[in-house]
Amino acid sequence: MPLFVVLEPGHELTDELRDTIATAIHTHASPRHVPDTIIEVPALPHTRTGKKLEVPVKRLLQGADIDQVAGREAVDDIAALEYFTRFARPSTP
Repeated sequence: MPLFVVLEPGHELTDELRDTIATAIHTHASPRHVPDTIIEVPALPHTRTGKKLEVPVKRLLQGADIDQVAGREAVDDIAALEYFTRFARPSTP
């Protein structure tokens, strides 16, 4: 299972930061919660009321169509949701 993170401007997702994140999760939550991989993304999609769209992102990663997982008018930043569609289906040369 991946962990998607949004970094503050000027920060970079290095191997050291990945290790720090994994160690913090291991220590403060559970070893079972440590992600397989940590991936930087430009933004995480939310509803207009601020709820993270975790299930729609999961469905996009499983191959669902964006219009089947969330109403565009309900998302605060549709580009953030569209990013995961492109992430799940990278273009082939």
